[in-house]
Order: sequence, then C-alpha cells, then structure tokens
Amino acid sequence: MPGPTTGGSVPLSDHEQKMLEQMEQALAAEDPKFASQMQGSSLASMQRRRWLIGAVGIVLGLALVLVGVNTTMWVGAIGFAVMVTAAVFAATPPRRAALGVVRGDGSTAPHPSGGRKKGQKSFMDRLDDRWEKRQNNW
Repeated sequence: MPGPTTGGSVPLSDHEQKMLEQMEQALAAEDPKFASQMQGSSLASMQRRRWLIGAVGIVLGLALVLVGVNTTMWVGAIGFAVMVTAAVFAATPPRRAALGVVRGDGSTAPHPSGGRKKGQKSFMDRLDDRWEKRQNNW
C-alpha cells in the first residue's frame, strides 16, 4: 500500500476535488498575483507543449512542400499552409481559464465585473468617446 513517504498517489474523491477547486478560485480572487505565480509552471509546460506541436507541424509542412515540388503545386500549397498554421499555433500563448467568484454556499459564479474594474469603460466605449471628442473639436 503506497503511503506518503513512498511517493505513491491516492486519487482525490469528487468532494475533495470540488473543495480543492473552490480553494484555488478563492485564492485567485483574494490574491491574483500569487495565484498567477503558482500557475506559472503549468503555463510554462503548456507553452513548451505548444512549441513542440508547432515544431512537428512545421517539419510536416516542410515535408509536404518538398513533396509538392516533386509532384503537384497543391500539395506544396497545403504544406505551406500547415507550416504557417503550426508557426502561429506555437507563437500564440495558451489561454487561461476564466476564474469566477466563490459564493457563500460554496458554489462558483462567473466574475461579475467581466474582467473590468467598477466604473471603468470598455474599449469600444472609450473609442466612441474619443470619436465624439474629435467630431466636437472640428
């Protein structure tokens, strides 16, 4: 029977997993900077995985381009598209999970402000305000 000193792991029950998720969300709500630092290692591993998949895609696309040179142009065009797609995939950062707010009963809800601080205007509202100012100055 594996114990804590032998390095074996025991899977968490559904209740324990739910409690752990709630604790993580509460920590992220209370101290987002600390929570993002703790997520850094998982984000780094996701980025390494994206780079690896992108590199494999670029090599596959290059192989298709070389086959297309010897056969038909369409195979080369598909290879080029695969290379570009793989490079874009590798260059973009992984998405972060949207965190919510933990309610008093233990359930979670999406963040009420939608990522914006109270009283802060959206990007489009600020653009509209700037456009109106510009029009009024003419």
